[in-house]
Amino acid sequence: MAARFGPLQNNEFTMPEPSEPQDGEREEHGHYRDDRQELGNITLEGRRGLIHCLTVIGQIEGHTELPSETKTTKYEHVIPQLVSIEESKDVKGLLIILNTVGGDIEAGLALAELIAGMNTPTVSLVLGGGHSIGVPLAVSAKKSFITPSATMTIHPVRMNGLVLGVPQTLQYFEQMQERIVRFVAANSHIPPDEYRKMMLETGELAMDFGTVLSGQAAVDTGLIDSLGGLSDALDALYGMIPQEEG
Repeated sequence: MAARFGPLQNNEFTMPEPSEPQDGEREEHGHYRDDRQELGNITLEGRRGLIHCLTVIGQIEGHTELPSETKTTKYEHVIPQLVSIEESKDVKGLLIILNTVGGDIEAGLALAELIAGMNTPTVSLVLGGGHSIGVPLAVSAKKSFITPSATMTIHPVRMNGLVLGVPQTLQYFEQMQERIVRFVAANSHIPPDEYRKMMLETGELAMDFGTVLSGQAAVDTGLIDSLGGLSDALDALYGMIPQEEG
């Protein structure tokens, strides 16, 4: 039984030097493939030092492996990446780009807790969608942004697989939802009661409980800090990085 809060791509921060290519590994122009680019991550020289960009896309894959045709972000690949960023003397900031439909609750909360506990300056930007367990990930950064066209869906915890119809199962659901409510409220400006009410709203989603927020509505409720795009997120991130003297 896997807990899912709605429906990270195979990400690596430190990549080994490429070895001799096997059959089919050499590209058209004779260059080795750069896995860091294929996996959607990049560390670049910014205005105040190195900035790492982490993408959270598709479904967040946890302990249960999803089908190969499903676009996923694998949390066991992102965890060491975050540790490397936090411990690096060179990386000065982390930009998190989110376009996720949600996924495994335990995996998503693990990543959100790691990001929230980092001393490295962090900024998140929601593009397209930051749904379900993507909400805690979006608010885990020290500053969060959302584009005007993006949306965020808030709804109760769901389970897939065999579920026992006993009172203990309902209690487990409630405990898991409270963990999410407490984390979101602690890392944003939305009151816990308001977030809980949005999670259990009826009448907005055709076949489900919950609430869909537009970019502006997410800011108005206090869930996300600011409406903006990539340049706004980068400006905020650079503003958190101390100016090096000399």
